[in-house]
Amino acid sequence: MDPLTPKDVEHIAQLAYIKLSEAEAENMRVQLTDILGHFASLSAVDTDGVEATGHTTDSNTVMRKDVPQPPMDQQDVLRNAPDRDGEFIRVRPVME
Repeated sequence: MDPLTPKDVEHIAQLAYIKLSEAEAENMRVQLTDILGHFASLSAVDTDGVEATGHTTDSNTVMRKDVPQPPMDQQDVLRNAPDRDGEFIRVRPVME
């Protein structure tokens, strides 16, 4: 596989809305080229006759079925809120 160019990395950074210094862009170029190389080696594996799977093991969800139910009464919900402001539940800020 051909290595990524600095222009490729610049385009990827723009798509991800990130700004990279020249050193960061070069480091990213090397790392992304290595990652794509690993995927290229996987594409060389012969998978003819191998049944497609979603998981490598049997997977059973432990979550309940998503069954529509009538909404809870607003006053019942607010009654359980540790801190409220009128008809709103107040929570601590998670970002400053």
